[in-house]
Amino acid sequence: MQRSITISIASKAKKFLNLCLLEKGNRVTAPFISRFWGRAFTTKRLSMNLDEAIDLFCNMIQSRPLPSIVEFSKLLSNIAKSKNYDLVISLFHNMEICGIGHDLYTYNIVINCLCRCSRFVIALSVVGKMMKFGYEPDVVTVSSLINGFCQGNRVFGAVDLVSKMEEMRCKLDVVIYNTIIDGFCKTGLVNNALVLFGRMERDGVRADTVTYNSLVTGLCCSGRRSDAARLMRDMVMRDIVPNVITFTALINAFVREGKFLEAKKFYEEMIRRCIDPDVFTYNSMIHGLCMHGQVDEAKQILDLMVTKGCFPDVVTYNTLINGFCKTKRVDEGTKLVREMSQRGLVVDTVTFNTIIQGYFQAGRPDAAQEIFSRMGSRPNIRTYSILLYGLCYNWRVEKALVLFESMQKSEMELDITTYNIVIHGMCMIGNVEDAWDLFCSLSFKGLEPDVVTYTTMISGFCRKRLWDKADFLYRKMQEDGLLPL
Repeated sequence: MQRSITISIASKAKKFLNLCLLEKGNRVTAPFISRFWGRAFTTKRLSMNLDEAIDLFCNMIQSRPLPSIVEFSKLLSNIAKSKNYDLVISLFHNMEICGIGHDLYTYNIVINCLCRCSRFVIALSVVGKMMKFGYEPDVVTVSSLINGFCQGNRVFGAVDLVSKMEEMRCKLDVVIYNTIIDGFCKTGLVNNALVLFGRMERDGVRADTVTYNSLVTGLCCSGRRSDAARLMRDMVMRDIVPNVITFTALINAFVREGKFLEAKKFYEEMIRRCIDPDVFTYNSMIHGLCMHGQVDEAKQILDLMVTKGCFPDVVTYNTLINGFCKTKRVDEGTKLVREMSQRGLVVDTVTFNTIIQGYFQAGRPDAAQEIFSRMGSRPNIRTYSILLYGLCYNWRVEKALVLFESMQKSEMELDITTYNIVIHGMCMIGNVEDAWDLFCSLSFKGLEPDVVTYTTMISGFCRKRLWDKADFLYRKMQEDGLLPL
């Protein structure tokens, strides 16, 4: 994106300079420009592309009399809304080159764009320049800076900025408080967010749904689901209406902790309040039902969301497919894969891995290998680990060893899990000597054996009644600080 913007602007740089230096020449008449602006800012033209935006800017620059700063602000604001922040910054700079002065509104637009590009030092220098020309930062300026700091995980920089605001006797509003609270929550500093929340109330700034959603989500992500639930009850008592974000955060938190009954209560309350679940809500519910083996109920949730006009995504299908595979109903999972494709969703590596593992667990290794053959270039190290383990689990160790050999010859970076599977397979067929050789080679491959590696190898020695070697390895495992399984 940056390169395309640079090329577009560079191609017109000569035109810009010529226009700035010309005192006379062919100029577009004001009536024409007025009509052009009128068309440019109609609803149909709000989605102008970069070339159109630059062309319009060129026409505005060469018109005489020059358009008002309001019209330039409209253009910059329009481009900023389309997230072409680099173009806004470039056009802002070109306005200065052409001697067009800025007002508070254009300064605020470019400061916001600089912050969204994480160019904080330049943003602060623009603030300094703005003040030099007699424009005092307002709540929009400060909100942009604070939002930029928080988006860049520099929340304490935002707090320092707030302190400076207070020194200047600027009143903090709910937007500024919400931005910093959300910044604290997203960086895991929930206690700091709660302290600021208390201060917000003492300052007489009323919290809103956005405030509570940030805190509820932050508490849920920190594993403090009970605190989050209490906060939502506090929210309701204060007549602040929870929304889909509030409920989804709580439902997801309780599901992840295995507390599905509690999650279901929040879901039912959400429905009673006539709040429509979104795809994230439904995904959490499907995940919770699948965790508890209630796959048919989870499938009903999928059907329900479709009838409600909420279309499932890849996560929805992968979760449900995994649920069917874990209950050894792999064929039904495979039907869902076909349904995914019919809905235009791309079947990803996670989907393939789930189905392959499902067929192996169902004792159908040939079907698993058939699915693997359809993957093309998409398998990853997880796919190969599933394949190795599945072949070993179904007593096809020789095939697993052939696959492992080809993996070693490839440029694939093998991890300790891969070696653990192969060592286990070798020990299964009594090939303990080769397993031991592979165990001893790990350090040369830059890998350290973990507790699974040690336990597998010790078990292999024990099956062969090689008690001395098993005892030696057990003591070595303890020396390495690993606890037995």
